[in-house]
Amino acid sequence: MDPYFGQINQFAFNFAPVGWLRCDGSTLSISGNDILYSLIGTRFGGNGTTTFQLPNMTNSGLFSSHMCYYIANSGIYPSRS
Repeated sequence: MDPYFGQINQFAFNFAPVGWLRCDGSTLSISGNDILYSLIGTRFGGNGTTTFQLPNMTNSGLFSSHMCYYIANSGIYPSRS
């Protein structure tokens, strides 16, 4: 089953699966990630003109030292209706 764009999951490995980005506060280009930007905007930072930031969820959660959070950058665009 395809994830929704912007869906956040925790995985028990330390690499980003295909179509997922690590939630580490990275700054991304809007032009290369326009679908994800349309959902989260500058909620987590960025200038809103050329860049936006992913949420920083490093050291978050019960198993933070062994598990990482990732945000889907592919999949199904969530319906707002």
